Amino acid sequence: MARTDSTGSTWRYRWARRQNERRLRLFRSAEGSWRRRDDELRRLRTLAEQCQGSATAGDGLPLELAPDEVVLRVVPAAQLVEMRHDGVLPAPDLSVGAPTGRLRRRLPDGVRVTDAGMAVITNRRLVLLGGRGRRDWAYGRMTGLAHDPHASVTLIQVLDRRRTSGVLLRPDVAAEFRFVLTLAFADAIEQRQAVIDQLDELINEHSRLRPSRPGIATPGQARLSALIPGGRRTAVVAAALAVLVPVALANSGPSDPTSTETAVAATPAPAAASAATTPRATGSAKPPPASPSPERRCGAPKNPMGYDFCSGKRIREPAHEVCEHFDCVPGFWEGRGYLVQCDNGKVSLAGGSPRACGLHGGVRRTIWS
Repeated sequence: MARTDSTGSTWRYRWARRQNERRLRLFRSAEGSWRRRDDELRRLRTLAEQCQGSATAGDGLPLELAPDEVVLRVVPAAQLVEMRHDGVLPAPDLSVGAPTGRLRRRLPDGVRVTDAGMAVITNRRLVLLGGRGRRDWAYGRMTGLAHDPHASVTLIQVLDRRRTSGVLLRPDVAAEFRFVLTLAFADAIEQRQAVIDQLDELINEHSRLRPSRPGIATPGQARLSALIPGGRRTAVVAAALAVLVPVALANSGPSDPTSTETAVAATPAPAAASAATTPRATGSAKPPPASPSPERRCGAPKNPMGYDFCSGKRIREPAHEVCEHFDCVPGFWEGRGYLVQCDNGKVSLAGGSPRACGLHGGVRRTIWS
C-alpha cells in the first residue's frame, strides 16, 4: 500500500501538485510580459494612425507656424543639451517598436545642459522654446539622429549647425516623444505608411510568440528521484561518490608490507653482508616510510589541478576549469572566499563567509590544494 500523509495524498500526488503550481507560475509570468508588449505595440499602431496634429494645438505658444505646418505634440519640462566634442551620429531612420529598457534622467559623458523650456514637435521641425531663445531642428536639414538607450536624451545634427545638440526629457515621456518624432520625420519624407506597415509586422510576429499553456503533470509521471533532495542530479552525484570513495581510500592506504620484504630479499649478498657487519644495523634498522600516493584525493573527484579533500592550502583563486571537474553552485565565480564543498555535493567559492552554501545545506568540508 502507498504511504500517505495526513491528507491521504501520496508523494506522487504532492509532486504533481508542486509541478503544476510551478508550471502555472512560469506561464503566468511569461504571458504577462507578452501581454504588456502586445498592448504597447497596438497602442503605437493606433497612435501612428491617429496622430495627425492640428494648427490650433500651437495656440498660445510663442511660435509662428508655416501655412502647412501643424503641431503634433508639445512636451513641457524639456532641456536643451549640447555635446562638448564633435561626433558623427547615425542617419535618421524610421525604425520603431524596439523594446526600450528603463531610461534615466542623466547626462551621458560629454553632454551638458545649456537651456530649459518646452519642446514642440511639428510635421516640419522640432523646436525647443527656452528661456534664452529658440532652437530649431528642421527635418529637411537633419543629417544625424540618436536616442540614448540608457538616458532620456535625444541628440540631433543638422547641416546649418556645427555643434551637435538635442533635448533631455523626463524618462516617463521620452519613449512617446521619440515615437512621435519618428512619425513627424516620416511625414516630412512622406513615409508614414512605412511606419504603420512596420508596426503591423511587429504585431504579427509577436502574436506567434505568445506562450502556450503548459501541460498538466500527472502523478504517474513522478520518478523516484523526486524523493531525493536535489532530484536526479543528487542521485547521480551520490552514485559517483559511491564508486569513487572506495577507490580513493584504497589508493590512499598504507603501502603493502610484502613489497618491503620483496625489496629486502632482492638486495645483493655483498651489500647484505656489509649491513650485517655494521654495528648500527643490528636488528634496529627500519625501512624508510612510503611516499604518499599521487592519487591521494580523500574522496575528491579526479582532476588535473590536484585538488583534494585531505589537507594542504586553501584555494582562493581556483583554476578556470574547476567547474569541469567539480559540480559548482550557480553563480560560482561571484564568490569571494575559498573553495568549499556544500552538504549536497556542490562546490562554492564563498568559503569563510557565514552565507557560504546557504542554499545547499551548509558547508561540508574545505577543498585543498
